[in-house]
Amino acid sequence: MAYASSDPADSAPLAVKILIAGGFGVGKTTLVGAVSEVAPLRTEEYLTHASVGVDDLEGVSGKTTTTVALDFGRITINSEIVLYLFGTPGQERFWFMWNDLVNGAMGAVVLVDTRRLDVSFASIDFFESRGIPFVVGVNCFHGVRERTQDEIRKALDLDPQVPLVLCDARDRKAGRDVLLALIDHLLAAAAHSVA
Repeated sequence: MAYASSDPADSAPLAVKILIAGGFGVGKTTLVGAVSEVAPLRTEEYLTHASVGVDDLEGVSGKTTTTVALDFGRITINSEIVLYLFGTPGQERFWFMWNDLVNGAMGAVVLVDTRRLDVSFASIDFFESRGIPFVVGVNCFHGVRERTQDEIRKALDLDPQVPLVLCDARDRKAGRDVLLALIDHLLAAAAHSVA
């Protein structure tokens, strides 16, 4: 006869820390806000004249705010898994915070904008150099797909096992699909390491 455990830790869902990373203006804050089941914590400030020449607004000229520390959100995948999402700042001057934010992270989503793929190279390098599993979410703003998945994969020089998912960071379902692709990737990597 089996008995239910009285230990609350046995019934608590697995807390999984995920980073949402990418270059300046690719949609990280938007993605966290779209999928979070709680009001997201945001540390956005208005861009000022002091950032002229520091923050490259090419391709995102309508951007008026920027994340200066992190974004935070939460999404329950099922009764067993809860994701805690930490959106990283995209500007190079704030990259030093990534070293602290990555502590305890099980994986990451690297969000890219096909109009400016070069702003995502540093994010990919960051996770590859630390051996942290990640997926690439291609933010197709307004449904525009300027490049094929093969062209994007080649341009980013992605390893074949890194999942690449098309999405719209504003859409909750599309954001959820990117996170589920990461969960599947993490589970596959864990199964492979056990085998």
